[in-house]
Amino acid sequence: MIFVTVGTQLAFDRLIRAVDEWAARSGEVEVFAQIGPGAYRPRHLEYSDFIAPDECRERMAAADAIVAHAGMGTIIGALELGKPVLVMPRRADLGEHRNDHQLATADRFSTFGGVQVAADEHALQARLDAFGARADQAPIGPYASDRLLGALSAFING
Repeated sequence: MIFVTVGTQLAFDRLIRAVDEWAARSGEVEVFAQIGPGAYRPRHLEYSDFIAPDECRERMAAADAIVAHAGMGTIIGALELGKPVLVMPRRADLGEHRNDHQLATADRFSTFGGVQVAADEHALQARLDAFGARADQAPIGPYASDRLLGALSAFING
């Protein structure tokens, strides 16, 4: 099962439409999407506008893969669960967000194992075609590593 989420604040119809079109073609993959307050209503996948945080976490844990906006909470949540995640960042020039911080987030996380980035709808659908072959990743820990904490401590304490 693929779990799709756009987060809680804004609609992301471009992402939902691209996944819905892909689901119509693939036909055999179960997809559930949390679509937010968008105008686009999917026809080829199950969805809900909003879901409770506990249900979101449960659906992420049950998913084989996660498709999402490039929100930090979603990316880190997927990595904590060891789930491969495919992100398509919102773009300010398309009115999808106030600024382009999601482009920077996606760029930074593109170097992490388990995170794939699609710049647009076509890349998203192409990556979805190959996404099912990816195995679960090793989960990240819920806390910063001792190495990072040591470096921060050394920096702060001089």
